[in-house]
Amino acid sequence: MKTIGVLTSGGDAPGMNAAIRAVVRMGIAKGIKVMGIQRGYNGLINGEIFEMNRTSVSDIIQRGGTILKTARSEEFKTEEGRKKAFNVLRVFGIEGLIVIGGDGSFRGAQLISNEHTIKTVGVPGTIDNDLAYTDYSIGFDTALNTVLDAINKLRDTSTSHERVSIVEVMGRKCGDIALYSGLAGGAESIIIPEKKYDFNELCKTIIEGKVRGKMHNLILLAEGVGGAEQLSKDIQEVTGIETRATVLGHIQRGGSPSAFDRVLASKLGAKAVDVLIEEKSQRVVGIKNNEVVDIDIDEALRTIREFDEKFYELANILSL
Repeated sequence: MKTIGVLTSGGDAPGMNAAIRAVVRMGIAKGIKVMGIQRGYNGLINGEIFEMNRTSVSDIIQRGGTILKTARSEEFKTEEGRKKAFNVLRVFGIEGLIVIGGDGSFRGAQLISNEHTIKTVGVPGTIDNDLAYTDYSIGFDTALNTVLDAINKLRDTSTSHERVSIVEVMGRKCGDIALYSGLAGGAESIIIPEKKYDFNELCKTIIEGKVRGKMHNLILLAEGVGGAEQLSKDIQEVTGIETRATVLGHIQRGGSPSAFDRVLASKLGAKAVDVLIEEKSQRVVGIKNNEVVDIDIDEALRTIREFDEKFYELANILSL
């Protein structure tokens, strides 16, 4: 393995730069040329590729986003598009490709590796934490801290006005951001895609809290359930208590990565290089029981996410 490429694909996540840095510096330390591919698979098809060195990744470990940029690529979803991408990889002498992203990015890596002679390794970079094969994905911890900071501020104004505050967070069909930040932020209710909720019971809890003298009520809502604005109107209509909705949106993707995400990204980026050096292909790296692992990409994508019922129960008990 003489030359490898690295790209970031899909939604950006804090810590991606730390992973890029680890790939570049580990690669150079192992005597490998590292090529940076800009704008994901779209940039790969268009040949937006340059050689990276130690200086290329200086002073980026603390920066959010991705210096390689990211983009969606409809063309790469086609067989012809992937053939173009492979031809570009061949022209640049790239024998192994490291893809930092989520499940969609991994499927792209799997397809091009199946169809052509290119070795691929996936690194989990997504704030959603929805990749079942790994305990944590890069960016999740930072997103949690961003949400926590927001709800701490919202609690102040919510208390002052004796309101109900609904905070809608990201996560697609995975409720981890809502669940973890809801527990850490002392939310009274957490609504996630994995568990059905009873609207009447929710309103009853709010009313009973008001009767007990509660000055505010905080509800964490995962976007996979959706509809924070409508839910706020429905709650206000039933309870008579002023209710406001806040959709945090893409603020959750930004910001300087936490120490946890910087360390995680560094470990996983370095491991991805080692996997390619071992001439493995169609692998993904992750962290399981605090150990860095690599597994078959097909197995990773097939892994069914097990919902942590005990953690959910704990969050409910502590909210009472």
